[in-house]
Amino acid sequence: MDSFSSLIRTASHEQHVAAETSTFMSDLLGGRLGVAAYARYTEQLWFVYEALESTAERLAADPVAGPFVRPELFRLPALERDLAHLRGPGWRAGLSALPATRAYADRVRECAERWPGGYVAHHYTRYLGDLSGGQIIRDRAEKTWGFARKGDGVRFYVFDAIPNPAAFKRDYRELLDRIGVDDLEKQRVVSECKRAFALNTAVFGALGEEFPLSA
Repeated sequence: MDSFSSLIRTASHEQHVAAETSTFMSDLLGGRLGVAAYARYTEQLWFVYEALESTAERLAADPVAGPFVRPELFRLPALERDLAHLRGPGWRAGLSALPATRAYADRVRECAERWPGGYVAHHYTRYLGDLSGGQIIRDRAEKTWGFARKGDGVRFYVFDAIPNPAAFKRDYRELLDRIGVDDLEKQRVVSECKRAFALNTAVFGALGEEFPLSA
């Protein structure tokens, strides 16, 4: 029988691919969009991680979600440093969420408040993605827009508190495999992972509309 972590990875593969191959992300990684598009994307990330991390403390003692609340993963301080670099010291005053981003953040917050298993689904899709594919974005951003290597502008993708990402991801998947829920709840968590990818893809779609390539 497949492990729960394998089940999640396999079941959400289609949605994962759709997110990674969205037009916006393809154009961004291909260097076809300017730094303004990257800054706007970074701004949207702030809303999602604010929802994830502002609710984490209340879940730290929860038997299901608690083991996943790991301060070494927290991204908000790095995101805020990046936004200060990208937008200037007054970045917070101009912060605005796209409707798709608001829907995504609202769903994360709803799960954090009412459904620990759902929170784990969003936690998994975001943080393990950052530790994996996020490194591709960092590398391209450094090369395309001249950010210092692992410096301001790309600090969101730099996990200084995790010296061995591969080992961390193995440990994280083992946590998933030991999650204290029954099989029905595991299926619900898998479904929420799919929903998380769909919400993320919707944000990419909205960004693509805001930053269309010139004909």
